[in-house]
Amino acid sequence: MELRWDPAPADWVDGLRHASPAYRFAPYFAAAFGLAAVVLVFLGQLYAGLFGMFCAVVIALLPLLGVWVSFRRNPVAGTTMTANVDEQSLRMMTVDGTAYSDVDWAKVSGWLETRRGFVLRTGPDRSSPFYPVPNRAFAQSEQRQQFRELLVRRVGPAEQK
Repeated sequence: MELRWDPAPADWVDGLRHASPAYRFAPYFAAAFGLAAVVLVFLGQLYAGLFGMFCAVVIALLPLLGVWVSFRRNPVAGTTMTANVDEQSLRMMTVDGTAYSDVDWAKVSGWLETRRGFVLRTGPDRSSPFYPVPNRAFAQSEQRQQFRELLVRRVGPAEQK
């Protein structure tokens, strides 16, 4: 099966949310700050409430901004990717040939399906390196289903979010 996609920062956000607690829990911390800020405003503490709202926005946006900046600084990150998938491995390469990865299925320790695509993990824990494969890489939904079935067959069932 052949795949092709243009990487986006959102692909990496999915992987980082799976790998890092700071990315995974940032929206919940921001919501808690926002709720506390609203309570402060209703209690008559306008400046403290506004400061809390500002903190909530910063907490929510900082991880996303960090990924976006890192993505833009890396010249290879946004380069069109191609991948060949078979029973032995996933071989990914940039179209211009500047980066290449051959990931044997035996080295993939787990995978997760998100609303944006798949995240393949290559180490024993959540902080291990990962490879995002977005849904837009698949030309048809049947390809995505075949990829999912291949992952189940070669790696095992999907991890829980």
